[in-house]
Amino acid sequence: MAGRLIYLIGPSGSGKDSLLDAARARLAERGCRVVRRVITRSAEAVGEAALGVSMQEFAEMEAQGAFALSWHANGLAYGIPREIDDWLATGDDVLVNGSRGHLQNTHERYPDVIVLLLTVDQAVLRQRLLARGRESVVEIDQRLARNARFNERLLADSEPAVHLLDNSGPLEYTVERLLVCIDKPEA
Repeated sequence: MAGRLIYLIGPSGSGKDSLLDAARARLAERGCRVVRRVITRSAEAVGEAALGVSMQEFAEMEAQGAFALSWHANGLAYGIPREIDDWLATGDDVLVNGSRGHLQNTHERYPDVIVLLLTVDQAVLRQRLLARGRESVVEIDQRLARNARFNERLLADSEPAVHLLDNSGPLEYTVERLLVCIDKPEA
């Protein structure tokens, strides 16, 4: 039986990286691989443990077919290695830190994708973004407004179905909800 693609999406600052780090061992116990993305951000940049490459390296990798999925957002390029197709074919589930803006393309390529939207109370998200210090207050407020509009549109669209995970509280609670969402029903 083929594995399932699990596509985790959410705004910057929602805690996707923290959630994946906290859940990694328990996901592995369930036969679920967490994918390391390729990003055109320096390896020294704070955030997920992604493979940092230059824009030129990314373009070359993309042209050579190195990615199953790729997209551009916020001035960066993101790629999901094509080896996920091999993992899915051998029955492994694969969890991808994806993009809300690339969801439709992902759904076209992987029609049975399981979509998990990590949400956070706007006030909590604002505090997290301020603490990161990457953007000005004006930029953060603009990001929060875009996030609210984006999530509203995303949730109104029923295909594919989107499962909500609230990460406003303790991380362990969110890990438990993640595991419930992806656990396979007993045969």
